[in-house]
Amino acid sequence: MNILFLSLFLLAEIALVVLTATKFGEKTAWLKNRAIIRAVEAVLLLAVILAPFTHMEFRFYAAMGVLAIRFVFDGIMWLIKRKKANGKKKIGWSVVNCVLSVILIAVSLVPAFIFKNYNGLPTTGEYKVKETSAILVDSGRKDPFETDGSFREVPAHFYYPENADGVYPLIIFSHGAFGYYQSNYSTYAELVSNGYIVVALDHPHHAFFTEDTDGKIVTVDMKFINDAINLDNISEEDAFKFECDSMKLRTDDENFVLDAIKSAHDGKSLNDAWHTKDADTVLDVLAHTDTDKIGLIGHSMGGAASVALGRQRNDIGAVIDLDGTMLSERTAYENGKYVYYEEPYPVAVLDLINESHYSIREPFMNKHGYAYVNDYVVDSAEDGKTVTFIGSAHMDFTDLPLLSPMLAKNFGSGDIDHEKMINTVNGIVLDWFNYYLKNEGTLDIKAQY
Repeated sequence: MNILFLSLFLLAEIALVVLTATKFGEKTAWLKNRAIIRAVEAVLLLAVILAPFTHMEFRFYAAMGVLAIRFVFDGIMWLIKRKKANGKKKIGWSVVNCVLSVILIAVSLVPAFIFKNYNGLPTTGEYKVKETSAILVDSGRKDPFETDGSFREVPAHFYYPENADGVYPLIIFSHGAFGYYQSNYSTYAELVSNGYIVVALDHPHHAFFTEDTDGKIVTVDMKFINDAINLDNISEEDAFKFECDSMKLRTDDENFVLDAIKSAHDGKSLNDAWHTKDADTVLDVLAHTDTDKIGLIGHSMGGAASVALGRQRNDIGAVIDLDGTMLSERTAYENGKYVYYEEPYPVAVLDLINESHYSIREPFMNKHGYAYVNDYVVDSAEDGKTVTFIGSAHMDFTDLPLLSPMLAKNFGSGDIDHEKMINTVNGIVLDWFNYYLKNEGTLDIKAQY
């Protein structure tokens, strides 16, 4: 469809050149026709944005802005010059104008080529999904990425059932390295529709971008990106230090938010740590939150942080790791090998992994003489299970392949049917939390899909 839009705009610009070269070559006619064509282009794109079959309208915002500005500018120019423009419009300048216009429109349509018409997946539960948000400021902790002594801020995005009529288990989600709080929206929606409250966190400077209490956009720290990407190119001792620092930052974020949620729930009020424009809604959501039933889930580094928090706290009922190496279970690096916790993992843990993640386990054992950390944790847990998705890659455990196949392929996406896979993942996630947090259903989960 994007090619069709671009082709129509190209034809409109060519039509202006043709009109200029034939019947309407006068400057005043060219100005008028240019304004008319700009109006047609803007109306055409607006009709596409408003069409019921079109989702992800933001894909077209840049193009709509460009066309609106051009229409206004060209309309004003025609009104100003229509009585002063004399003589013929030079064909050469008309062609140059055509080429520049097509290039500008093509550039503005780039988001429409990168992203798909994706607006989530159908859910299986009875509830519709609502959303609100807050930023929690931890006055007891300085942000290590800031140089001005700022306190650590943690955005928390609440997804909850519309017309809630009961209390629902709480699920905390942590995104991957340079990820985004909406990375697994379809998972949140499936859980919420079946009677859960999901709080998806942003970890500032680990997140691709987020917003602080001043409204400033906070982007991912470039050193963090570089360190995360180059872990395989540094010593295992240095890698271990990076992993420990990253896990501490994230688990501190999660602990702080969880404690703040439980305190606000019990006290029925928000203290000074909470910054939100929707305090009444947040309090209402908290009133419907069962803080005695808490589950943790995350993707990649967020999955590792979820596993870490499951060991730290005694109020967690179940944990799910979406294709993350369980970094926090490594307590030290000594004599050329990692040291793991001796105590069994205390919480039911589900490890969902991609095919290549699965394939490294035996070579790791053969090289080091001890089990890969995820296997060690799952095997030691009171209830642990590993599920492998054949043909999948790292980003297939998020919504990115459905939102932008191009970006997903660059970051790591397999040849699997993405919609089928994420629906399967979401179904397994729901079953796991239902079983451990609601005492509902059975766990009929295969080792491979």
